[in-house]
Parts: sequence; structure tokens; C-alpha cells
Amino acid sequence: MAERFNPFTFLQQVRAETAKVVWPSRRETAVSTVMVVVMAIVAALFFLAADQIMAYGVSFILGLRS
Repeated sequence: MAERFNPFTFLQQVRAETAKVVWPSRRETAVSTVMVVVMAIVAALFFLAADQIMAYGVSFILGLRS
């Protein structure tokens, strides 16, 4: 049968597991954040260009261009 839940034991185990975590430094966090922002901007520009090209192609095919 399962053990009875003990919140104090649980908190001790959580604290022990948290102590094992290797936290990133402030510099590593900043570099990762900048990389994510740059990649998000690059992806946004790519999809903007792809959308504009497809919109032009569809309007050309359907004869919507004047």
C-alpha cells in the first residue's frame, strides 16, 4: 500500500532536489535572452517576407493586380 503523504518530507525532498540544480549565471541568462529575441526577430522578418511573396503571387494569379 502507498505511504501516507507527509508534507514536511515532501518539502525536504523538494529542497534537496533544488540544491542539485545548476542555475545559469547572469551572463548566460542575458546571452540566451538576446539570442532568443534575435531569433524571434529573424523569424518574424522571414514570415513577413514569405507572406508578402505569397500574397503577391496569389493576387497575380487571380488577376487582382491593377
